[in-house]
Amino acid sequence: MLEKWLAPIIDYKKLWQSIGGYAHYMRDWRRYEALAGVDALHVQDAYPRLHDQTSYTSFDAHYFYQDLWALKSIQRTHTLLHVDIGSNATYVGMLTAITRVLFLDIRPLDTHIENLTPLDASILDMPFADHSLGSVSCLHVAEHIGLGRYGDPIDPEGTRKAALELARVLKPGGHLYLSLPIGRARVCFNAHRVHTTEQIISYFSDLQLLDFAAVTDDGHFQAMAQPAELSHSDYACGMFHFTRTA
Repeated sequence: MLEKWLAPIIDYKKLWQSIGGYAHYMRDWRRYEALAGVDALHVQDAYPRLHDQTSYTSFDAHYFYQDLWALKSIQRTHTLLHVDIGSNATYVGMLTAITRVLFLDIRPLDTHIENLTPLDASILDMPFADHSLGSVSCLHVAEHIGLGRYGDPIDPEGTRKAALELARVLKPGGHLYLSLPIGRARVCFNAHRVHTTEQIISYFSDLQLLDFAAVTDDGHFQAMAQPAELSHSDYACGMFHFTRTA
């Protein structure tokens, strides 16, 4: 528990790794300087990078798989306009390669690229008419709503209210792609909430679940998962593809 309280200022895992990392760094420095014809090294230009010598390329399993899952799903629909609410910027940028994107967030993207329109607005009060959007995504966002982490107002019902608003704007035959942490229900203030799959499905009771994918606690992707199978997870990622029936 203490580690989580101190994590914003001290990363203990990297701290211990860094002790040996600096020793390795200085050995490489001396080896480099000993080579013939190299440019001189200067301390003021040094830029130690101590944590990149890994056996495999590291990645965040939740974000890697959810972004790929949503991109492939959206591409299959051939939509001409997609609305994303608060998902990570890299995913939003990739979406512009396949369709026009309207990106809504209380912290809008400050960029100007083709096919992207940023919009400063809240997921709890979206400026869209009822049943008006045909393609919507909200990836690893709803679990944060109402916890104040991103400057939003405190609201214990934040995730549920966000779900109601996402359902409100989806039109008949439309597609909603949602992901968030699933497992033992709890609030990890102010980082995020974790919900059971049953909770999330109940929040969207007026929509139909078309398919469900997941990243398990150990980081494995399950393309065709069953929500009940993930009910005993600790911190998995559930990917819900909803539609509104006509």
